[in-house]
Amino acid sequence: MQLNLTKPICFFDLETTGINITNDRIVEISIHKVYPDGKEETYTQRVNPTIPIPFVVTQVHGISDEDVADKPTFKEISKEVHNMIKDCDLGGFNSNRFDIPLLAEEMLRAEVDFDMKNTQSIDVQTIFHKMEQRTLSAAYKFYCDKSLDNAHSAEADTIATYEVLKAQLDKYDELENDSSFLAEFSSRKKFADFAGFIGYNKEGVECFSFGKHKGKLVTEVLEKEPGYFGWLLNADFPLYTKKVLTAIKLRAFNNKLL
Repeated sequence: MQLNLTKPICFFDLETTGINITNDRIVEISIHKVYPDGKEETYTQRVNPTIPIPFVVTQVHGISDEDVADKPTFKEISKEVHNMIKDCDLGGFNSNRFDIPLLAEEMLRAEVDFDMKNTQSIDVQTIFHKMEQRTLSAAYKFYCDKSLDNAHSAEADTIATYEVLKAQLDKYDELENDSSFLAEFSSRKKFADFAGFIGYNKEGVECFSFGKHKGKLVTEVLEKEPGYFGWLLNADFPLYTKKVLTAIKLRAFNNKLL
C-alpha cells in the first residue's frame, strides 16, 4: 500500500555516540523522503561527532572514530539536512522519544531554527508495539517477511521502517492511510517539548511535568518566580526545551501588551 500523503514525509534514522539527548552526537544520518506523487529519494551521510565514540557503542552500529574522522561535522551539513526535511512530516522507529529530540538538539547547536510546530511525526515503533510488541528486525520479518541483515545501519533501518509502515497499513484495516491519523495513533502522552519537561493540562495549556512545579502552568510559574526561568536556561536541559520555554514566555509577554 502506498502512503496517502498531503505533503512529503521524511523517514529518518540516526546512529549516535550514545543515548543522552542533550550530550550525545550524530555519527550517521539517513533520510528517506517520500512525496505525495510517490517519488522517493534517500540521503545518507556519516558525520564527525567531534567527540569520541565509546567502544561499546561502536560494537552496536559498527562506526568508529576512524570511520568518521574525515567526515563533515553536523554543523557543516545542517542546512542541507534542514532543506530536505523542512515543510515535511517526519517518520521513524522510536523517533518521537529519541531521533527527533536528538536531531533538534543538533540543529539548534548548529544555529538552525528547527521547529516542529507545523510538523506531524509518525512513530512506527509505537504502532508496532500497540499491535505486536516486538523490535524493528522482528517487525520487518513479521510484516514484510524479510530479514534485516544490516541492522543498525542507518540506511537499512530507515528503509525497513518505511516498508514496515506500508505493510502495517495493508495489514490493519483500523489504521487510516492518513498522516494526521498515524501521527496521533503513534503518539504517546503529548508534550510541548520533546524531552517531556513541559506537558499540557486538560485545557491544552502548557504546564511543568517535573520538579517542584509539576502540574503548574508554565506562565504562572514564570510570572511568580522569574528567577526560575533563568535557572532553567542555565541548567542542563535540552536546547529545544529552552526554546519552547522562551516562546511561552514571549507569548505571555506579548499577550500582556495587547
